Amino acid sequence: MTDTPYLLDELEAADMLIIDELHAFEFRLDDALLDRADAAAEADEPFESDEIVVTLEALDGRERKRWHFSYNSVMEAEYQAEDDSWQIGPHRLKCLAATHASSADE
Repeated sequence: MTDTPYLLDELEAADMLIIDELHAFEFRLDDALLDRADAAAEADEPFESDEIVVTLEALDGRERKRWHFSYNSVMEAEYQAEDDSWQIGPHRLKCLAATHASSADE
């Protein structure tokens, strides 16, 4: 049996995001908020926050779209195993890792 991943862990490891079928060309995590959450976890204390933990931007044609999600909403996101995505409110979010080519001669 595999453990259900946490969206926050996926966001920290992601190189790219797709939200509502749009490629987010930019996303930012609030590192200070994540540090506070990590400190609470290490102290075995609960942590909740309505502060924005992730901000995303994407282009839909010529229109720039922005999304902001709180720490609590990210922690409440539901994993959708069938397409390896997350339901966060009315939005569908998919985390992707970039493929890196090796520069070392083999």
